[in-house]
Amino acid sequence: MTKPRDVLTPDALALMQTIAATGSFAAAARACGMVPSALTYRIRQMEDALDVLLFDRSSRQARLTEAGTELLREGNRLLADIDAVANRVKRVATGWEPQFTIAVDSVINRLTVMELCESFFSLSPPTRLKLRDETLAGTLEALSTGEADLALGVVMDAKGTPGLGREPLGNVGRVFAVAPHHPLAKAAEPLDDETVRAHRAVAVADSTRRGDDLTIGLLPGQDVFTVPGMPAKLEAQIRGMGCGFLPTCLAQPHIDAGHLVVKRVARSEQPVQLSYAWRKESKPGQTGQGKALQWWLGQLQSEVTRAALLGERRPAP
Repeated sequence: MTKPRDVLTPDALALMQTIAATGSFAAAARACGMVPSALTYRIRQMEDALDVLLFDRSSRQARLTEAGTELLREGNRLLADIDAVANRVKRVATGWEPQFTIAVDSVINRLTVMELCESFFSLSPPTRLKLRDETLAGTLEALSTGEADLALGVVMDAKGTPGLGREPLGNVGRVFAVAPHHPLAKAAEPLDDETVRAHRAVAVADSTRRGDDLTIGLLPGQDVFTVPGMPAKLEAQIRGMGCGFLPTCLAQPHIDAGHLVVKRVARSEQPVQLSYAWRKESKPGQTGQGKALQWWLGQLQSEVTRAALLGERRPAP
């Protein structure tokens, strides 16, 4: 027995389109350069395989049945998809990656990432973009394990990792901040470790799935409230649920609005150095650096773009 997939070919669907457009089997046969009997046979094959009538033959005009109308509607979509796939394959052969995955650390400004994605899509590339939310060691891990092609906001040094390229993204300054109603808001400065240790810290969970978690700014023995990302950490500290260091660029608007209070601490805290890193080796079937990677690395050469990714105010043009 003939199966539907054996007869629902692009050619057969195109025949249906021609019959519907011309209004008769005879006119469609002339348009396709076929004898009418051959065209009728092809349609009968489709009807037998589906066990439905696709055309109403009770009059001289070939009118689609409801089933035929639905098949033609879906057939038009499938033919458009086939054309789109063919065009995409041709463009991929010119050096564009089929898919490009970016691991984005939680400290990176999401609005800037979306603006960059929008600019990328304006090129009409055949490349599908995929963004991964990562934190701390997980950002580099996604790259080193092959789950990402580019990583934004790498905290760890990627220089010693084979197959990876690395460039500095910038330094992220940090402030120790608490809500105005938090007990530490009125504590004498500078805050020593024993004073801070007595209060719950808000920490961002490391997204690594292998190896040891990376922690920044936590004291041994301190109670910890762990959240999935930097936006959640900011929200928790604004609510007074804990204390801790926040990126200055992220905290400053809330400091200015009076939602957070900056406190000096006794221990010195250096800015966190962030990098962006990428996979240097080519993918299977690809020679040299893909065009999507070339585009993103080109954008990251801009000092303004790097500053915006770290949430810094952009200088006036």
